Amino acid sequence: MSNVFIIFQTNEDTRNIVEAILQDNDAATVNEQPAMVRIDSPGNLTIKRASIEDKMGRDFDLQELHVNLISLSGNINETDDEFSLSWKH
Repeated sequence: MSNVFIIFQTNEDTRNIVEAILQDNDAATVNEQPAMVRIDSPGNLTIKRASIEDKMGRDFDLQELHVNLISLSGNINETDDEFSLSWKH
């Protein structure tokens, strides 16, 4: 199974986003670099708006992910509540 990944700029907002992603995706691994953070996951990765809001303590629009997004790999499925990456078989 191939990994999907998402890479963000490193800053205060992405710290909360990364924490939420790792909380919701048990198989995800994180690789932190000085200016970026990469999250890999085998097969799929789901980012939940509610989890990010819990970490940030404020409302969060998933479109805000794009502000700090550097790159990603996988097929995208996006709703108001979830942003998912996966490889379709």
